Amino acid sequence: MAIYRTLYYTEVTIGVGGRITIPQELRDNLHLNPKDSMTVRVEETGDGRRQMVMWRGEDSEDLDDLVD
Repeated sequence: MAIYRTLYYTEVTIGVGGRITIPQELRDNLHLNPKDSMTVRVEETGDGRRQMVMWRGEDSEDLDDLVD
């Protein structure tokens, strides 16, 4: 399993309809364009804390190996 280091950290606001806007600087850094595909995963710790992880669709690994 890969371990990643944090390159970018910011807060975002959830907008109308639950939309999250990815800041322009981050979109530029990730080379994201309109209609690009993103994969989203929600992770949970043993004590119930949760986080959302997103990555570019073409870089995604096989999720069948990650979800039990």
